[in-house]
Amino acid sequence: MSSARTKVAVVGSGNIGTDLMIKVLRLSETLEIAAMVGIDPDSDGLARARRLKVATTHEGVDGLLALDEFADVRIVFDATSAKAHRHHDEVLRAHGRTVVDLTPAAVGPYIVPPVNLDAHLDSPNVNMVTCGGQATIPIVSAVSSVAPVHYAEIVASIASRSAGPGTRANIDEFTETTASAIEKVGGAAHGKAIIVLNPAEPPLIMRDTVHCLVSECDEGAVTASVEAMVAHVQTYVPGYRLKQKVQFDRIAADDPMAALVPDSTSAVKVAVFLEVEGAAHYLPAYAGNLDIMTSAALRTAERLAAHQTAEAAQ
Repeated sequence: MSSARTKVAVVGSGNIGTDLMIKVLRLSETLEIAAMVGIDPDSDGLARARRLKVATTHEGVDGLLALDEFADVRIVFDATSAKAHRHHDEVLRAHGRTVVDLTPAAVGPYIVPPVNLDAHLDSPNVNMVTCGGQATIPIVSAVSSVAPVHYAEIVASIASRSAGPGTRANIDEFTETTASAIEKVGGAAHGKAIIVLNPAEPPLIMRDTVHCLVSECDEGAVTASVEAMVAHVQTYVPGYRLKQKVQFDRIAADDPMAALVPDSTSAVKVAVFLEVEGAAHYLPAYAGNLDIMTSAALRTAERLAAHQTAEAAQ
């Protein structure tokens, strides 16, 4: 690989970390994977990294610091847990590394690439929200760019098989982090997030439903904004798509939801139905929830690396 590539490390050798490592190897023209870090010496992620000639350690972030390769690492992906991330960030920040956080810890600002990435290029830590957030916040933002969103509710349905121990351990953080980011990044006055682990067999592809309550709006403008955003997300998540046309329903003044809109006589519910199919680099195609996280993290790191390279050249 060219020495001009920015070297990165992945902390977390589970499903997300392993998929991310493979994406860096296969897809990135600007990043080079320097190390894979885990805590289980027998994990499949570390075994795959060794076969791919990537430096590994099973001694966690302390083991990463001890690797010779760490000296050249500029960006570190953390695909562990919210609890572990706080310690990792403290250690890595002290060594001047930029951290891309794929846990719900939210130490740094929330990042959804097509919405607000360029506003946080100098942050030492950026947070990738959650899989549900990466899938739905672009849509909330697209609607809010055309009409004020008084309330946004998202439902993320993922295959139970694609929810590993890390995802299950972070379920509470998932809903809290996603709801917060719907407001802070998506632009909704109030946000709510719901996650459904679907046990269906065969496993179903990730589905996301976005409901936005707005006042009177230009339906054509909202539809155009949503479709443009979907096309933008597809540039880094090809399996991201609308399942049907954007739906609009007027809310009756006596409907309980109307109370969430200042002028209840003009309340409109905008409904967007999405499907996210994974690229199957490491995991099955139904695991779109993992694919959109790793794809968003890869896009973010590439942009951060380009910014850092440009700054260094000045």
